Formats: sequence, C-alpha cells, structure tokens
Amino acid sequence: MYTMDYFSTRGAAERVSSAAAILRGLAADGGLFVPAAFPQVSLADIEALVPLSYEERAVRILRPFLTDYTEEELAECVRRAYGHTFDDARRTPVRAVGGLSVLELWHGPTSAFKDMALQLLPQLMSAAREKMGARDTILILVATSGDTGKAALEGFADAPGIRMMVFYPDGGVSPVQRLQMVTQEGGNVKVVAVRGNFDDAQRGVKEIFGDAAAQKELAVSHTRLSSANSINWGRLVPQIVYYFSSYADLLAEGRIRLGDAVNYTVPTGNFGDILAGFYAKRMGLPVGRLVCASNANNVLTDFLQSGVYDRRREFYQTISPSMDILVSSNLERLLYHLTGDTAQVAVWMRELTETGAYDASVLLPQLREHFWAAFADDAATMAEIRTVYEQTKYTLDPHTAVAYRAAQDYRRETGDERPMVVLSTASPYKFGVSVLAALGAEPEDDPFKQMEHLHQLSGMTIPPGLAGLREKPVRHADACARDGMRAVVLAFAKETH
Repeated sequence: MYTMDYFSTRGAAERVSSAAAILRGLAADGGLFVPAAFPQVSLADIEALVPLSYEERAVRILRPFLTDYTEEELAECVRRAYGHTFDDARRTPVRAVGGLSVLELWHGPTSAFKDMALQLLPQLMSAAREKMGARDTILILVATSGDTGKAALEGFADAPGIRMMVFYPDGGVSPVQRLQMVTQEGGNVKVVAVRGNFDDAQRGVKEIFGDAAAQKELAVSHTRLSSANSINWGRLVPQIVYYFSSYADLLAEGRIRLGDAVNYTVPTGNFGDILAGFYAKRMGLPVGRLVCASNANNVLTDFLQSGVYDRRREFYQTISPSMDILVSSNLERLLYHLTGDTAQVAVWMRELTETGAYDASVLLPQLREHFWAAFADDAATMAEIRTVYEQTKYTLDPHTAVAYRAAQDYRRETGDERPMVVLSTASPYKFGVSVLAALGAEPEDDPFKQMEHLHQLSGMTIPPGLAGLREKPVRHADACARDGMRAVVLAFAKETH
C-alpha cells in the first residue's frame, strides 16, 4: 500500500506522516497540514459500504489517509471511539424532515457533532505518540466557541501522557455548554474563560503556538504543544466519514440511486465541517453543491459570494454561538486545494493577520462550482425552528435551523431539486432557552427545567450526559484576558503531573 504524506499549506518542502501531523497539530511555519493526494473511492466502493456498520465504514474511508496505522490499529481506535458512547446504533442516523434529509451528528456523549471527531482523535493521538516514540507530555490547547471544548475534554480526560487546556469566550457560550465544560472531571484538564469573543481565544492559542520563547519554556517542563481544534488533521479527517455514511444510508433506504448527486447544507463557522464534505467530493462521493450556512457573523457568506475575506466587521453574539466566528481557520486548506500554491496561501494569511482582509476573487469560478452560501440572523433562525416544528413536529437546534433555512433558500433561488442533506450539529437540549422561545414557550431560568419543558414539547429523550449535569460540581472557575493566556498555559505546564 502507498504511503500518504502531509505538508503545510504555506510550504510543501517538509513532508511528514499522518501520525506526525496529528501529533503536531500545526505545521512549523504556522500553516495547516494537508494530504499530498486524495484517495479515490469508486461507486462500487461506495455501494460496498451499505451493509456495513458506521465503525466498519470509518475504517474503509480513513485507511488511505492514515497509512502509517495498521488496519488493526485503526479498527481498534475506531472501536474505542464509537463502540459504547453513542445513544444510537447507527451513530449518525439520517431522518426525513419536511422534504429534506437531516443527518443527526449529535448522538455522542456531549450531544454535538464534535464527538464524531473528538472521540476518535484521542485514540489516534495516543497511538501516534507511541509510534513516534514521544516521551514528552503532550499539552493540547483548544479554543472553543461552545461544542469543541466539551467534546475534547470528554475525549482526552485522563488520557496518559496528554494534558489539555480549553479556552472559551466568557459569556459567549450557552449555559448548558458552559456547565458541560466547567464541571469536567479529569486530573489532566483545565478550563479557562477568556474575557473576549471566540476569535480572541483562537488568536491567543495561535499566538502561543507561534511563540518560540514559550516553546522553549515548555520544553524545560518536557512538554510539547498540540491542538484538538479542527486545524489538527486528526480532527478533520474523521468528519469525512459521515458524508460517505449518509450517502450509503440514503442508498440503503432507496431514497437515491447509486451515482445520484446529493447536495449538503452545513452550518459552519470555522469551515471544518463543510471542508470535510469538499474532501469527500474530491475522493469521488457524488456531491452536488455544498451550501455554506452562516449566522449574522456572515464573513463566509460574503467570501463565497465575492472572493474577498474581510474580518473587519462587527462581531455578533448570537443564539447559534458555535458559529460566532470571524476568522475561519480551515478556509486556509481550501485556498491551497484550489490554487496548489503554498506561497500564495502564505501571502493571503499574512495579509489577513496584518490587515484583516485578503482578496482571493481569482478563485470565484471554482468557489461557485462547489459552494453556495446564505445566512440567517437570530430572528430568521427562531422563525425556522418554529415553522419546522409546526409543520413536522421535528425540533431543530439553532445551528441546524440556520442550515435548514439556507437549504430551502438554495432550492428556491437555484431551482436545484436534487436530494438535500442538512447536517444537524447539536441536540436542541443544548440550547433550551432559544428553542423554547422560538416555540413560544414561557422562558425558564434553570437549564434543567428548560430540558424538562423541551422534553414535554418535543418528545425527544433528554441526553443522559446533559441530564446528569445537575449533580456535578463546578471544578473550573478561572478567567483571564487574551493577553494573559500565555502565562496561564506556562503555569499549567509547570504544575506537578
């Protein structure tokens, strides 16, 4: 079997294995690791996925990307990730809702789509650590807009040889998301609120990765940094699997025929989830158009329509907080794949850092070939939750509602009636205040009363991981400014462990 190498979006000279890319997270030049090629999957290969379990499908799709893992190692990693922590045997069921298909990605332990990657990443990283003969402690830094933090904490808690710090925007996540993080158990984890928004937290983490002096201080503590954000290849590659799995499920149910193109609508802020769909398309999955759905922080909508990326705009705190992002890190990978030019990508990323914008309008024909974009503000999102519930009795969370509305906008404006799959990225129970308000219910201050009320209206089972938060004590109450993040990280690294 061939070997898959990885290199940086900002310079192709250094080639590393998948294990090294996963362990390092970020390339030395600040770029993101990308695969040297895209494995090709035939229609016959896709058809062969139909009778398989999600775990078996995952091994088939991941294997060509992770060539320095044996098939047995990979199968064991997948089994540990998905074998017992999900509340649906299908892992990612596809449901028909009002003429569209909804791909539910939130049946894992933290009730968010991030579980699909962050239950597997710790397994891949632990195996990579052994393969690379790493003796230093791996310190994983995560900036989260809500769901990544808890999913990463859950996946990495008490993992040997690994410690984790999660930074979240103070006041910028839902009450349930905050409770999930600040009650996290595990002797190797720390959660810190950042006084600012998600972009402040994400920028702070990136600056620490690029700080040579900080790296030297960490080395004294026999610590090296890595990431569990979607900038890490090990976070992104598992997300490709559920595109193939959803297509196989549609085939199994007779809702499409082999070879039929399927459109996907993805609520996205950091561009990782929708990029995985682009990768699936490049591998041979019959994907039509990828619809990028944004909230009021619609920097991606503007980019995909104009080719100009400009983060110099007002930041909105919305009811879909996991999408409250103005710097979409994974877009850098797409820029490389569309240009094949690492030097040009480096220039654009430097311009983004120095001026807050860059002009890639030369890519507009390619962007429009693969993507379509729309956004919904909070009022439109609330209206969509209410309308879908009234028409179908199905309950959407605010992120999925943004996508559901964008999918309908796409169909109405383009006339494209090909099958459409909407990615549902979180359980509505994580956003009880907004969902109940959208349904016209009386507001509840207590998040657990919110869950009970929503259960009465929706009939959906309350996820056990959320219901159990009521009994958990707060373990993490620290906060810092963005310019204080470096000191917090270095202090944590020096603690006895």
